[in-house]
Amino acid sequence: MAATAREDGACGEAQGRRGCEHYDRGCLLKAQQTCEECSTLFGEYYCSICHLFDKDKKQYHCENCGICRIGPKEDFFHCLKCNLCLAMNLQGKHKCIENVSRQNCPICLEDIHTSRVVAHVLPCGHLLHRTCYEEMLKEGYRCPLCMHSALDMTRYWRQLDDEVAQTPMPSEYQNMTVDILCNDCNGRSTVQFHILGMKCNICESYNTAQTGGRRISLDQQ
Repeated sequence: MAATAREDGACGEAQGRRGCEHYDRGCLLKAQQTCEECSTLFGEYYCSICHLFDKDKKQYHCENCGICRIGPKEDFFHCLKCNLCLAMNLQGKHKCIENVSRQNCPICLEDIHTSRVVAHVLPCGHLLHRTCYEEMLKEGYRCPLCMHSALDMTRYWRQLDDEVAQTPMPSEYQNMTVDILCNDCNGRSTVQFHILGMKCNICESYNTAQTGGRRISLDQQ
């Protein structure tokens, strides 16, 4: 906000005065929260490191992040591995990925580390802007980077169990199997093919994908 102008600049009458001296751009200015001459408050919050002037939003300067964050400070902690300030309710309860905040949001492709939008930590450890996460859930449930389920899908998987049980496949498909890869546990299974979804034999998730394996009739095994 405040900056050091050229030292040889004159504060003459030709420049014209607009109130106090801190308006004269030819002067040598010192970054501070108030004007020494007229006590004008430049910002309710001022950081002498970032030289940031702003309204009071419970900001605090995080030395590890290297920037100011919107607080209050007691509601956040800095994860040294993720290298980002996170909400206190995530302390010890999130999967860490080293320097994960130093990449762009995979939804909007904007920077996460310096964004004023709160970062949302997915179960897989990847980060999205909270607003981008909420928009993503309108279209799908998987992390756009690793395809891991972005929220607890257990209840939905049990509903899908009922739908699969109530939807028998045509006779020519009833004894067919397919190789799958689970996006949630990374396990591989050979399961019965069903048009509604293939359930992982390891973690019982339906967040699976065919691996290109050949379907085999059970009566031929």
